[in-house]
Amino acid sequence: KMLFVTLEMRHAPFFGWIKDLSAADPTTLFNLFGLIPWNPPSFLMIGVWPILMGVTMYFQQKLNPTPPDPIQAKIFAFFPLIMTVMLATFPSGLVVYWTVSNVLTMAQQYYIMKKTTVKTV
Repeated sequence: KMLFVTLEMRHAPFFGWIKDLSAADPTTLFNLFGLIPWNPPSFLMIGVWPILMGVTMYFQQKLNPTPPDPIQAKIFAFFPLIMTVMLATFPSGLVVYWTVSNVLTMAQQYYIMKKTTVKTV
């Protein structure tokens, strides 16, 4: 419940189309990201930031080794899609935070993997 009533994010502008970080992303794929003046039903409100979060989560998973259990690997394959749909109605401040966190985690993982590779002679 705390995520939906955070006072610090209320009416706090971000850049671009986000005027309130405590509200969900106002754009959606089904109205061409705000170009068509149509508001789809709430279950179809998947904005730009949730899609970016899903894409970064997908690429973050590709940097990690695949799980040995095939069922767990299938669950992890669908996890970015599930999180994209689930976080589409969450406050945009949380989705922006999660996306930036994914990008920084990918950069850190890439740096660590590059630094610790064993050079063969």
